[in-house]
Amino acid sequence: MDNQKNAVEILREYQLFCRRETVQPHMSYAHEKERHRVIMEGRIDKIESVMNIPPDGTSGILSRNELRNAKNMLISSITLFTRAAIDGGLPEETAFAMSDSYIQNGENCTAIREVDQLYRRAMKEFTYAVAEKGKRHYSTSIENAIHYIHIHLHEKITLKDIAEEIGMSACHLSRVFRKETGISFVDYIQKERVEAARHMLIYSRYTTSEISEYLHFSTQSYFIKIFYKYIGMTPAQYRKYYREKEVW
Repeated sequence: MDNQKNAVEILREYQLFCRRETVQPHMSYAHEKERHRVIMEGRIDKIESVMNIPPDGTSGILSRNELRNAKNMLISSITLFTRAAIDGGLPEETAFAMSDSYIQNGENCTAIREVDQLYRRAMKEFTYAVAEKGKRHYSTSIENAIHYIHIHLHEKITLKDIAEEIGMSACHLSRVFRKETGISFVDYIQKERVEAARHMLIYSRYTTSEISEYLHFSTQSYFIKIFYKYIGMTPAQYRKYYREKEVW
């Protein structure tokens, strides 16, 4: 235990020495925050300009091995991208599926250049996902109902449960929900489950059956029917389409 402690202290002292000698401070929080703001607001028009802003410091040292260090930094960045996307209205299941995929792909990189390319691709795709979602502003009650739906997509969701959660009658919630969102409560849940399934098909290795069960569709055939209704392809066709476009 003492040997491990000494090794950690030696590494820390070495890193501090290197930074002092090269006079290279860490990248500022403001620099990182600007990238996260682009994702959170779904600012597709700002991606390239923000990514091309020269860094105002070093990204840090998380490993003596340069490739391992790049991968560790990617994991940190993807974690922050995921939070920014969720804050921007991307459903948690979608954001976490994307996060898992990028981190796993990062581990398969064999060169720093590949890690850098994956970082840029991740920032773009998280931003596009938020923009595509197009977060709308509803009343507090409906925002709370939608939030409840997003975090319970993998469970049975009933109008009664949500009404009790947000302190409204089921009948009143049903009327207000349709008025503000333009669709029924049931249709909204179906649409959000299909959206989550769409991203899981792209960014995860789960089978159609596993996705169907995870997102609480009653049967796999029903899942395929509802998915086709909204997307115009079966889940298998959709995944094949994106595989051929080399999104994985």
